[in-house]
Amino acid sequence: MATPRIRVAAYVIRHSTVPELLVFDHLGMPEAGTQVPAGGVRPGEDLRQAVVREVAEETGLLTASVIREIVTEDKPHPETGQPRRTTFFWLQAPTGTANAWDHRVWGDGDDSGFTFACCYLPLPLKQALADDQDTHLSDIDPLWATARSQHPRTGSGSSSVELLRSVTGYAPVASTGG
Repeated sequence: MATPRIRVAAYVIRHSTVPELLVFDHLGMPEAGTQVPAGGVRPGEDLRQAVVREVAEETGLLTASVIREIVTEDKPHPETGQPRRTTFFWLQAPTGTANAWDHRVWGDGDDSGFTFACCYLPLPLKQALADDQDTHLSDIDPLWATARSQHPRTGSGSSSVELLRSVTGYAPVASTGG
């Protein structure tokens, strides 16, 4: 059996009038679906350091702080079937963080150079995230569980960020999210 790729995933929560989750969509790549920041752990890197780094690389948000580890999940990659072991973390973002922004991904990962449209969505989510990344939100608060009658985003229809833009009139600006 192959050794699983060690990964981290971030539930970055901002408390506004309701709790909100930081998500992003790949601009020009709707088939990737709406996601939370996640990625591989470097050799010798602490999991908490890795999750903070992934949030910064994928969203530009430099002010999120780790609250606690939630769960570790063994689940194969949805396309390649390769084994993955992902540790999910709960992070907190400051209330003054922008509602939405576009961010060009930096770092040495496969997504470096892509542009992600980032935004906060109110919890509970109205639709599941790609690869069921939202599954463990209920481990933080049972009221944050996404209705499982919805299917994960597969690229059809509007993304979460597109829906936010249509409701709020958000127009992207170059920003790092704070």
